[in-house]
Parts: sequence; C-alpha cells; structure tokens
Amino acid sequence: MRGAYDARVTSLPASPRRTTRRQRLAAFGRTRRGLVTGFVAFHAAYILALLPLIIAGGTEGDLPLYRQWAQDAVQGTWPIIDFEWVYPAGALLPIVAPIALGPYLYQLVWLLMLAGANWLALAAIAGARLRRRSAYPAAWYWLLSILLLAPVSMLRLEGVAAPLAIAGLVWVSRRPVVAGALIALATWIKVWPAAIAAAVVAVCRSRWWVALGGIAASVVIMVAIVLAGGASNLFSFLTIQGTRAPQLEAPVATPWVWATIWEMPGARIQQNDELATREVVGYGAMAAGEIVGWLMIVAFAGITVLLVRARMTWVAGAPRTGLAEGRLVVLGAFALTAALIVFNKVGSPQYMLWLAPIVVVGLLVDPDRWRTPAKWMAVTSFLTTLVFPIFYMPLVRADPFAASLLLARNVLLVGLFIWSIQALWRVAMPRAVRPLSMPLPRPSRSPVSDPA
Repeated sequence: MRGAYDARVTSLPASPRRTTRRQRLAAFGRTRRGLVTGFVAFHAAYILALLPLIIAGGTEGDLPLYRQWAQDAVQGTWPIIDFEWVYPAGALLPIVAPIALGPYLYQLVWLLMLAGANWLALAAIAGARLRRRSAYPAAWYWLLSILLLAPVSMLRLEGVAAPLAIAGLVWVSRRPVVAGALIALATWIKVWPAAIAAAVVAVCRSRWWVALGGIAASVVIMVAIVLAGGASNLFSFLTIQGTRAPQLEAPVATPWVWATIWEMPGARIQQNDELATREVVGYGAMAAGEIVGWLMIVAFAGITVLLVRARMTWVAGAPRTGLAEGRLVVLGAFALTAALIVFNKVGSPQYMLWLAPIVVVGLLVDPDRWRTPAKWMAVTSFLTTLVFPIFYMPLVRADPFAASLLLARNVLLVGLFIWSIQALWRVAMPRAVRPLSMPLPRPSRSPVSDPA
C-alpha cells in the first residue's frame, strides 16, 4: 500500500513555478500594449508635471525664447529672414508651428508635437503597428533615453531632430529617398545629423537615392528662405558662434573649470550675455577652443577614410552585404557624431541626444555589440541630467562635487568615442584582428539593412 501511495504522489503533475513581479512586468513590456503604455505614461506624466505652468500660460526650458521668436515671426520679424540666427533655417518649423493655437497654449502644443515625433521614432523602430517584437529593446531604450535626459529631451530642439534622425537612419535601405529627406530636415533643424548623412554617403549603396531625398528637402528649405529675403543669413548659424570662449560643459573646458576651483590666476567661469550661456576663460582657453575646432576636422576626415576602407574590405567580403553595410553605417555615424562632441568648444546637455538615437539603432541592428555601450550611454545621460539642471548653479559657482560629476560625464564621452574608433579600426583593418570581429546576428532580419 505504501508503495502504491508513493507512486500516486510522485505521478502528480508539478505545480507551475510562480513568477515574480519583475518577471511579469518584463513580460508585459515585451507586448505591444506594454510598449504603448510606457510611451503614453511618460508623455502624460510630463504634461501633468507641467500642467500648472500650462494652465497659467507659461513656458519652461528654452521655450520662452522659442515662443518669443514665434510671436515675433507672427508679427512680421522672422529669424534668418530679418536677422542672423544661431539655428539653421529648418528650426523655424518646429519653433513657429506651436504658436498656431496662440501663445497661451505654446507649451502644450510643443509637448504634443514632441510626443508625435517620438511616436514616429517608435514606429520606425518597431514597425507602424509595433509588431516587430525583436525591436522592443531598442524602442524601450529610446523611451529610457528621453526619460534620463528630461527635461532637456522635451524642452529643446533636439527633441524634434533626434526622432527624425532615428527614422531616417532606420529607413536608409528600405526607403532611401524618405530617409534622405528626414536626415536633411533633421540637419536643417540641428546640424549634427550631417554626421549620419556622411556615414551613409561613405558606406551605403543606396547613397544616391538618399542624396536625392536630402537634396530635395534642402532645396525646398533654401528656396523658401531665399524667396522670403533671407539669402544673406541662410548660413549665419555657421559663423555666429565663431569667436566665443569654450563653454562650461565642453570636454575641452575641463582644465579651466578645475583651474577656477583651485583659484589659479586668470581662470574663471563667466556669463556670455549675448549667447545666454556660461564659458570658461583663462590662459590658453581661447587657443584650446580653436585647436579642437581643427582637430574636429581632422577626426571627421580620418573616420570617413576608415569608413570607406571598411566598406571596401569588410562589407565587400561579408556573406550578407546588406546587413554588414547597415551595421557599419551605424558605427560610423556614432564615431562621427562623437567627434563632433569631443572636439567641440561648445558643450550642452542636449548633445547627448545626438548620440542616444544612434545607440538605439545600434541595438536594433547589432544588439550584442551595442549592449555595453548602451549601458555606458545611459550612465552618461544620467550624469548629464545631474549636471544640468540639478547641480548646474553649484557648477557655475565652481563647486568641486558638481565639477566632479561633469568630469565623470566627459570622461565617459571620450571613452565612448575611443570605443567607436577602436571598433571601426578593427573592421577597417582586418589584418590586425580575427575575421570574426563583427559576428553575424541571429536569423532575425534588421529593419535597417533588410530590403524586404
């Protein structure tokens, strides 16, 4: 009897293992409903946080300046057309559009516009109906990035340009003309997406179709400005900041930040009233700003040469050329964009929104390679938000703790730049490494390189 009882007990099916709350949350995040919930929750929370300001008809961040420009434009005085402007001509569209419902609702319309732009990014990453489940980690990473970089991600022009850059980079192979137009439009809003365009031209076989879309969009913008009478100021954004000192947060400004903390003769942090920013001054500061400008050109040219070399060697010999091409474009775009930040006398918190979109697409096309850089990029974004706006005023007063946060952020930026150069060198110079330096991914196809 005892043996029969034991047999009955042991033959009962095992009870299912109970899942933890974290596992259930992760499973929910892998569903379309979970991703949509995350998207809505972030944007709704941001609008609710600013609801008292919106009800009062106020604006936050850079939006008071944007709204003033928009109001002046409505009254007949347009940036670029009537005076030199710090931004390219395409920035007029997102700055003036929210004034359509009046200045009182400018903040609300701006936030809704950015929500639409971020939805475009998610649709490009995961498909129009968010059915590409393998792309969900990249989509969630974009939501994480704009969360970590808030309020900058929602209150500056990069919040518009970055989603356009994501869509353009994702659609390079499948919709090259549309991709070219989106990258060009993003470049005419904030200059940095030109680095993506350079990587595409250096690597992609579809470069001529991409160029066609980009040229078409650029011609429309330039002709509109010229016909409106702004031809003389069309490229004023390239020269208007030419004589400024290094900005407080730029990597090149680091020695003078600490020289100010240590009270070295001549070193100080000062306000630039014309550009509404803080700069560092001291012995050699202006010269350093000029030197990094030239280093930027050298770095840009050197990275472009490596991209061309990698296209001729690694991409040409890859078993799946389209896939290798897509991966190389993303890597090259990151290296070029990082060079624009590292070798720049201007440094602002929104510059992290130059790199984060490329990391998003990197997670899409080559998750194994980009997983670690994505983690470091998230840390960099978090440190950036600690520096500005949380500890910015102590930093202006030369507080050592705030300066240490900035130093850590800049070290991470330089480290990410070095990583991208090293990775690019390995695929451009195959003799120095093993042939499997960029392993083939899982069978799932990449939306960047798969023409289907």
